[in-house]
Amino acid sequence: MHEPSPFFLTEQEVFELTGRKVRRLQIEQLKRMLIPFHVNALGRPVVTRGAIVGGLGDKNDVAKSGWEPRVIKG
Repeated sequence: MHEPSPFFLTEQEVFELTGRKVRRLQIEQLKRMLIPFHVNALGRPVVTRGAIVGGLGDKNDVAKSGWEPRVIKG
């Protein structure tokens, strides 16, 4: 078993953060929470640890700028 990435949340951590197991619902919840993320080739939302613990900017700046992830709507 490999160690979790120091840069990205694990699938379990994304579940704990969003309270959702279904990837589509995790993505919807992350949008509501204004947490920046990307969707990888497997359709899994990928969240950096920096987005949660800070260090790359202020969450209020994200909310003010109206950040929205580039997600294919289908």
